[in-house]
Amino acid sequence: MKKFEERTVVSETLYNGKIIKLHVDEVELPDGKRAKRELVKHPGAVAIIAITEHNKLILVEQFRKALERSIIEIPAGKIEPDEDPEKTAIRELEEETGYRANEFTYIQSFATSPGFADEIIHLYLAKSLEKVENPAAGDEDEFINLLECTLEEAEGMMNDGRIYDAKTAFAVLYIKELLKS
Repeated sequence: MKKFEERTVVSETLYNGKIIKLHVDEVELPDGKRAKRELVKHPGAVAIIAITEHNKLILVEQFRKALERSIIEIPAGKIEPDEDPEKTAIRELEEETGYRANEFTYIQSFATSPGFADEIIHLYLAKSLEKVENPAAGDEDEFINLLECTLEEAEGMMNDGRIYDAKTAFAVLYIKELLKS
């Protein structure tokens, strides 16, 4: 057994929804004892740091039911079955913002909440943006307000809580470092 590995003894699916699955696993701990783990299975997502030619961030504001409020975020979306993350990012950028990028760069992938979920977000940088005349339609149950802001404005939104999620906070800090060089 690997150091600290928890071997799954029994796995039970409690819920299988449109976006997530909820499992309860009984695991054997490294010391031989058993414990239960409540796990959220997620197909993964992408997030896009979209920057205009004037170094403004393209952000979206939307209501997040889990938080019971609107927050401001970088464009993002769920990976569809068998979809390449970069294709997802290109699609989501157009659907959520109406932009396409002539420069698209993979930055990194990271776990969002590894204590209970397996969601991985693949982060991309989109530059040399151009407005799409007839952009692909977004999700019919998604209502978005598009924003452009400077790095300083984004930092202010982090300070006052309008930017509240980890992927967007990471993006703001990443851009701050990128613009230094």
